[in-house]
Amino acid sequence: MVARKRPTKSVSPTVLRRNRWFERIMAAIALANFGLVLFDLSYIPLRDFYLTQFPGFTRWYGEQFKGIEPNRQTESYLQAVTKLDEQVALEGLTSPNTEALLLQLRSRSEAMIDEDPFETANKSGLLERIKQRMRDRIRTTTGEDLESSKQAFDTFWSDAYLRQQGFRQEMLFFEQRVRPLIETNYFRNIGFDGSPLNRFILIDIWFIGLFGIEFLARTWYLSRRYSGTSWLDTMLWRWYDVLLLIPFSLFLPSWALLRLIPVIIRINQSNLIDLEPLRNRITRGIVANIAVELTEIVILRVIDQLQNLIRQGDITRALLHPETAPRYIDLNDIDEASAISQRLSATLIHQVLPQVRPDIEALLHHNVVNTLQGLPGYEGIKHVPGLNTLPDQLTKPLVSQLYQSFYGVLTESMRDEVGAQLAQRLLENVSKTFRTEIQKDDAVQEIQSLITVWLDEVKINYVKRIAEEDADLLREKTQHLYEITQGNNKQVV
Repeated sequence: MVARKRPTKSVSPTVLRRNRWFERIMAAIALANFGLVLFDLSYIPLRDFYLTQFPGFTRWYGEQFKGIEPNRQTESYLQAVTKLDEQVALEGLTSPNTEALLLQLRSRSEAMIDEDPFETANKSGLLERIKQRMRDRIRTTTGEDLESSKQAFDTFWSDAYLRQQGFRQEMLFFEQRVRPLIETNYFRNIGFDGSPLNRFILIDIWFIGLFGIEFLARTWYLSRRYSGTSWLDTMLWRWYDVLLLIPFSLFLPSWALLRLIPVIIRINQSNLIDLEPLRNRITRGIVANIAVELTEIVILRVIDQLQNLIRQGDITRALLHPETAPRYIDLNDIDEASAISQRLSATLIHQVLPQVRPDIEALLHHNVVNTLQGLPGYEGIKHVPGLNTLPDQLTKPLVSQLYQSFYGVLTESMRDEVGAQLAQRLLENVSKTFRTEIQKDDAVQEIQSLITVWLDEVKINYVKRIAEEDADLLREKTQHLYEITQGNNKQVV
């Protein structure tokens, strides 16, 4: 099925500017909605951090939208500590009321350790930190190394300890080091579905409604503007906006992160934020990785196929026993190997050899002179006046004649039909003799084994390193080409 091409109509500049501002406003709203989604998803994991930064708002949001309320046990514990502070300020540490409050705190501390009210909020680790801080405090002030956190609390909430160490100093330690940890504990109500209560839909429904109205209005507008286009087609043009209409918070809250797709598309289309450099870098990185992986797979596949052909003997049969090789499909009734060899021979004889003639003659002259130097009496002739240049005078014409004769034989054999046949027969005999001799003494099997092992070494030493070495190099080259292209485009503009 061929995709329907979207029709185009001319739009006035005023309409374009108005549409651009509308798109930017809707993109900003979509971005704000996604920011709220991120905050809602991170509220529970980061609630302690939000409490330190925005305590009032964090508590209000938890109560209104997460069903969070103070834990009764830890809250009453902190209230008892506050009441103790007030009581000591009124009557001092030696009053009966103060002693009753200290006894109550010791009992509440043991109950807190035994019952672990932090467990319902998955904060049992906080209780362990509180217990450790109390043991460390007693060890620092009294030198006692208590293994039991209950003993540490009993010692801390005793009038003798508080008088000895100073009530205000110890209360300052509790307020700064212990109370903040206890205050982070909470109780979260359970919804009708058995899951922790989540009322984020009360915020999200307004955005869903707005985007729903926009989606329907845009669909109606596009279907009217482009006549003949159905509502389904216009909806499919902006399929990604459907992710803004699904109330994920009701059943799969984490899936609301999919709204990042329409948010990024809207931001990019409206030019609210220039995302083109980021898109280009991501695209080039993905393409580079795919290219490296594809190259590695193709090369490994080719080598594997070549190894299979060697192991199965197909290459050996094609080279040594062509008549038994599988049927070869000829596309043009031409022996390409023979034609290539003839073309190479003609290029070598008529174009290459004439240009390298001085080098060939120099090499032949050198060999002839070396041969003459080995003859008896040659050194004596060099010292006879008038004959010292005789060897060079004899060898240079000789070498030139030898080259001319050799070159003439080659050119004539190429022109002469009989000579060409003799040369062809020579090549055929050489090939036939080679195929016969190479099959002796298990040479073929040894060569096959060596080539197969060598190809394995190639895969291990070179091909497997493509993904490690070439990916970064390919990205650098792509980035360099992109920068050059961008520079040229700016100069043209």
